[in-house]
Amino acid sequence: MDTISFIVYIPCMIKLKQVSLFLMIILYAGAGINHFWHPAPYYSIIPPYLPDHRLINILAGIAELCSALFLIFQATRRFAAYGIIVMLVAFIPAHIYMIQKGGCMGPPPALCIPLWLAWVRLFPLQFILILWARSIRNVRFNN
Repeated sequence: MDTISFIVYIPCMIKLKQVSLFLMIILYAGAGINHFWHPAPYYSIIPPYLPDHRLINILAGIAELCSALFLIFQATRRFAAYGIIVMLVAFIPAHIYMIQKGGCMGPPPALCIPLWLAWVRLFPLQFILILWARSIRNVRFNN
């Protein structure tokens, strides 16, 4: 890579990571709000062996909102990124349960997605989201 390409490449990568961080903040803030605004689909994909679906949904919403908030600040960004990774791993049983239910989020006339899409949510989407969270843990805005 020549010097000119390198000089252009580095600022572009910095901007891309900043945009990626901004999108992640919006994603988790929106998802957290949605847990409170439209809780029914979340209740229906929480496996039955877990107690108190309402409380689990509230805690998940709070965790996503806090993650979005903590991503904003450099001092808490790393903590938030690793917290998101833990949260995404904790959500895997819900994705598996959704696959077991054939991609439906509740009894008819519930929202159903194709079974292949339920699989995509588990593999590879969960892993992509985990890698994305890991990639933004050190993003800075004062470069």
